[in-house]
Amino acid sequence: MIKMKKMKKVLSTIACSAILATTASADFARIEIGGGTFMPTPTGSLTYTDGTSSGSYTSLEKVQSNIYAWMLVKHPIPVIPNLRLEYTTLSDEGKAQGNFKDISVPIPLDTASTLEFTQVDVIPYYNILDNTAWITLDLGLDIKVIESEYKVDATGAFTGYNENIRVVMPLAYVRTRVQIPITEIGLEADVKYITYGGDTVYDVRVKVDYTLGFIPIIQPGLELGYRMQKYDISSNDEKTKLKLDFSGVYAGLVLRF
Repeated sequence: MIKMKKMKKVLSTIACSAILATTASADFARIEIGGGTFMPTPTGSLTYTDGTSSGSYTSLEKVQSNIYAWMLVKHPIPVIPNLRLEYTTLSDEGKAQGNFKDISVPIPLDTASTLEFTQVDVIPYYNILDNTAWITLDLGLDIKVIESEYKVDATGAFTGYNENIRVVMPLAYVRTRVQIPITEIGLEADVKYITYGGDTVYDVRVKVDYTLGFIPIIQPGLELGYRMQKYDISSNDEKTKLKLDFSGVYAGLVLRF
């Protein structure tokens, strides 16, 4: 009889532990998806120098409307990093002049030109704090893939210019979040950063979001923030130098599963 009672106690303990473990795993596993509009005011320039010839591109500093999307996948397996994916478009209108490589006729003064970027970030990260005392802290690596296209319009004897470049770079990644107690409001910031050999790239965001937590299973929300991107890059031969900043507000929708 005593053995049966002990067995029931053991089984009861195991059952309770299993329930708690299942609940904990559910809390530690989730998917979030977001997207919206990013409206920066680009500033900066692109220069090319080869011996005595040189060309330049200068931003007109007009507000641009771009799109962004992101997805976060979090799981309960500690040794395997979680994953965040981001997609962003960036565009800028400017004016160009002078000589760039592979052109036979110099670009006339103040010729209309555009810069367009398609940016994909693959971010494996580890969750150091998970809403511990309402604080979340993530550390990881951002693998940033940038597809860029530079276009100069044709005018007069100049037949136009087009160049496509793909760049892949690793950046350190840090994200922190504070969930305001007894509310559905969150404050969040993340930084992606690298500096090497005089080149610097960073991507910084701060935002506030509000989740409609009373909706079960799929919880929608709103996010509003400010984003700053900086590219200060030179080619290996120092002929091409890019210095551009994209800073502005962004707003979008969030879905939490």
